Amino acid sequence: MSSITGCDTERASSKTPRGATPFERPYRALSARLQVILILALLLCSFVPARAEPLRVLAFGDSLTAGFMLPADAAFPAQLERRLRADGFDATVINAGVSGETTAAGLARADFALGEGVDLVILELGANDMLRGVDPKVTSANLDKIVTEIEARKAAVLLAGMVASGNFGPDYKARFDAVFPDLAARRGLPIYPFFLSGVAGDKALVLPDGLHPNADGAARIASGIAPLVEQSLARLKNARERQAPQ
Repeated sequence: MSSITGCDTERASSKTPRGATPFERPYRALSARLQVILILALLLCSFVPARAEPLRVLAFGDSLTAGFMLPADAAFPAQLERRLRADGFDATVINAGVSGETTAAGLARADFALGEGVDLVILELGANDMLRGVDPKVTSANLDKIVTEIEARKAAVLLAGMVASGNFGPDYKARFDAVFPDLAARRGLPIYPFFLSGVAGDKALVLPDGLHPNADGAARIASGIAPLVEQSLARLKNARERQAPQ
């Protein structure tokens, strides 16, 4: 009996990997296959480019941007985002509009509004300065400082212009109206000359107050400014692709 047992043990040991029992062999084989599959999966992932984050657009302005009396999805930023995505741009538009905001208040909160970082800022401020009769030199200086802060964050700026009503006379109107084109020329910024172009004065596109755009008015603004926004986004996208590792 002892000799037969010894022979059986010898045969079993000759077929079993050292340190493994016959019951462990299938698991070891399975483990080896899983390792190979894992290595192949990692190699495959290394050749698949990571999906780029959407370009972040900050709509930084007053009630005209915020969407005074409008639901969030009808406000200018939401309508612009839908237009950009329909045109093939992977972009997110953040509503950073605050009703009643002046350029001084905008300057005070610019650091907070820029937050973690954005790619493009649509700067729409100045209407409330005009309504309050703020000296255009002050408005210009505030906007200039906001632009400096935005550019220090490595973000691009698209300036949305405003024009004055005649409430404070022709001299004030001429000086105020010059603020935006002068700033754009001095700082090399693209400019949408009048944010309310095609909306102001059209009763079908404004709320009963005669000043703020309704949903259709916000859509009109979005469609008007979209080509300029898309030009800026195309430049940013190209720059991002050039900087991406090959």
